[in-house]
Amino acid sequence: MKTAMLEYVKTILQKVSFNAYLFERELKKGIRYLMPTELDEFKDWCYATFGGSHQPILNRYFRPAY
Repeated sequence: MKTAMLEYVKTILQKVSFNAYLFERELKKGIRYLMPTELDEFKDWCYATFGGSHQPILNRYFRPAY
């Protein structure tokens, strides 16, 4: 289920994805702001959208399942 906050966090990450420092900072804030029920969808979206360019950062905040 998409909420306004989830869409807002996605928009912000897309806008700052050019800079790894800003991306990590906004990712951390986004995780704090989202509801626990939104985090799985957010994680999947992050890996699908930024997995190639920011995978090490994503792995720090979303521990990959092995």
